[in-house]
Amino acid sequence: QVQLVESGGGLVQAGGSLRLSCAASGSIFSINFMGWYRQAPGKQREFVARITTGNSTYYAGSVKGRFTISRDNAKNTVYLQMNGLKPEDTAVYYCYLASRSTYWGQGTQVTVSS
Repeated sequence: QVQLVESGGGLVQAGGSLRLSCAASGSIFSINFMGWYRQAPGKQREFVARITTGNSTYYAGSVKGRFTISRDNAKNTVYLQMNGLKPEDTAVYYCYLASRSTYWGQGTQVTVSS
């Protein structure tokens, strides 16, 4: 079993920054990629960013240029640096890990005030 523990969410004013972390532990085999989704109230969960073990990255258009995903393979940890936050970035952010199966974290709340 794989466990993902997220941290770093919180309340920030528009234009501010936050850094999310997600640490994976457990029986991890052959990670394909790790990344983040988010879900705002009343909306479907949407893709934010992902990164492969080779550090190839991919971003949703809405966050490209503002968010940066990175990882520490030795620690099985992925980070999401969020700059220039907007009220529309308010959501619960979920970390995920894709290997033989896909695993999800419990989510961390990010609230951006205007």
